[in-house]
Amino acid sequence: MKMIETSEIAKIYKMGTTVVEALKSISVEISRGEYVAIMGSSGSGKSTLMNIIGCLDTPTSGRYILNENDVSDLTENELAEIRNKEIGFVFQTFNLLPRATALENVALPLIYAGFKRSEREEKALEALDNVGLGDRATHKPNELSGGQRQRVAIARALVNNPSIILADEPTGNLDTKTSYDIMDLFQKLHDKGNTIIMVTHEDDIAHYAHRIIRLRDGLVETDDVNKEIRSTTPVISE
Repeated sequence: MKMIETSEIAKIYKMGTTVVEALKSISVEISRGEYVAIMGSSGSGKSTLMNIIGCLDTPTSGRYILNENDVSDLTENELAEIRNKEIGFVFQTFNLLPRATALENVALPLIYAGFKRSEREEKALEALDNVGLGDRATHKPNELSGGQRQRVAIARALVNNPSIILADEPTGNLDTKTSYDIMDLFQKLHDKGNTIIMVTHEDDIAHYAHRIIRLRDGLVETDDVNKEIRSTTPVISE
């Protein structure tokens, strides 16, 4: 079943007299349960494409169909509602509230979804358990390692049972071993049926995905099945 379908989407930014074509004509399809990496150098358009897929922005032209709904021309409030229901975000910088506990950070999307406090805490604790951090629920971000903070961010992305997990450079602020640990976690989430779209510039990280889309100058350069899937954590020598 097709979950995402973009049809000739373009994105143009105007800055004074300067016109920047961030995306020129992007047509891709992503099915439910896929694990896709989007790659490209700086200026390739990968961040712009991620923002449109994540309903953080709308295309200048073209159509974007998400779960059979055209979201190309929605208002900001309508986009916010779809983001909360359909998409779980994982960011490079974690984006955790520093004064809130891990449990409170994970429960945050449930506040916007209208869950009662008892339900929020139950669901948030379950999400933390799923990423191996149930015993860190009362810890604040400054009491956690970088890898643990990213796990909290992943739990927050999962807590609403979204259609898509959208990860933007999820290992960008982590050391090599912790990066591989996080990618192993993503693999386990995919094995459970989650649809994962990951934006990365790191080739070794992209090779955890089952399909790799490479962008160049606002266009799809290649879109290939990954025949060399990395599925185990390499041994890191001390």
